Amino acid sequence: MSAVVLKKKLTSFQIIILGFLGVILVGTLLLMLPISSRSGQMTTFWDALFTSTSAVCVTGLVVYDTASYWSLFGQLILLLLIQIGGMGVVTVAASIAMISGRKISLMQRSTMQEAISAPKVGGIVRLTGFVVRITFVIELIGALVMAPVFCRDYGMKGFWMALFHSVSAFCNAGFDLMGGRAPFSSLTGYVTQPVINFTIMLLIIVGGIGFLTWDDIRTNRLHLHKYRLQSKVILTTTFFLLVVPAVYFYFFEFQELSPGERIFPVLFQTVTARTAGFNTADLTDLSEAGQYIMISLMLVGGSPGSTAGGIKTTTIAVLFTAALSTFQRKENATFFGRRIDDVVVKNAATIFLMYISLCFSAALFISITEGLPMLTCLFETVSAVATVGLSLGITGSLGLFSRIVLILLMFFGRVGGLTLIFAALSQMRKNVSKLPRENITVG
Repeated sequence: MSAVVLKKKLTSFQIIILGFLGVILVGTLLLMLPISSRSGQMTTFWDALFTSTSAVCVTGLVVYDTASYWSLFGQLILLLLIQIGGMGVVTVAASIAMISGRKISLMQRSTMQEAISAPKVGGIVRLTGFVVRITFVIELIGALVMAPVFCRDYGMKGFWMALFHSVSAFCNAGFDLMGGRAPFSSLTGYVTQPVINFTIMLLIIVGGIGFLTWDDIRTNRLHLHKYRLQSKVILTTTFFLLVVPAVYFYFFEFQELSPGERIFPVLFQTVTARTAGFNTADLTDLSEAGQYIMISLMLVGGSPGSTAGGIKTTTIAVLFTAALSTFQRKENATFFGRRIDDVVVKNAATIFLMYISLCFSAALFISITEGLPMLTCLFETVSAVATVGLSLGITGSLGLFSRIVLILLMFFGRVGGLTLIFAALSQMRKNVSKLPRENITVG
């Protein structure tokens, strides 16, 4: 079968999956090269695969400290993988095609639409161009803001540090180069440094609210009534998820710090749990209640069409308003005077069930296999499937089978559950017949 025929048979969902798999494999092979490690030794396939998957899926879970293990070449490969994974494989490929002057076919436009969760094919080329431009501009601004601080602490190397952390933060990847101070220390050395804290937090939030939301902000400015319904839901849910956990963390965690200093770790841990993977405090010092809240925030994640993973803010919002409509005995879920289609509610419930099932079953497997506490394992699996990258320090000590489980979770979380299902079932015909209906009691 020729490549042309094969290409025509692939759906948009299958192209997205194969694109991510291809980039992960290439990244694995490059990271295995002796030049990629500081020691000059070849990295094993499984360690390179884990790291490459974590980078492309913008997760941040690592088996080796990024700064102390990988050479400058290896760090550059990781940065490229993070950038491709954050923007999306299809978006990067389409950008290269547009720059080279190639015509974008209808099939390619459809794939681009699925890749960035755009509502329609019309204007998708313009939107993709906007995504690429805003990504590079914001990452450059973030690097320039952080450069003076990093250059003060690391000399000329600070420019590379600033660029790496800016890209990693905007793409919600969580990879860091702070291992020179202490391995796996992340940003704990800057726990009360305002420039690094607020710049990283803003990059995480900007990357996590989605490109369609930023397109609304650019087009309609502060005229919120003109925004898409999705943008309104994203901004409202994001605000709620930032404020409420921050109140808990401020009054019940980080009590060893003064009230003024406490505001930095409180805000940072609240923001970073939304799939970013950086941390400025030792997460093992959190109470079990604090770790549970971190797990909940990680599971929700960012927003559709963003660099973030997780169940997504819109999914949780749809489930919440669907439950609220049931309590109020309304026929349909509603947002801002608009009715939500029942198909959207069904998709949200399916996604939620898939993520919960995967997190708990994977955590149970790792807990039994490794002999670790269930909460610790659940923290790790949620971090993987939500592409967060936060860890309680067990990643490097896990066995091969447990790492394979995390690899699969990271890939699932980045590509998306519905994408995998639609890709696998794309050839199945839709069944339009209906069976006899009968009611059952629930609840």
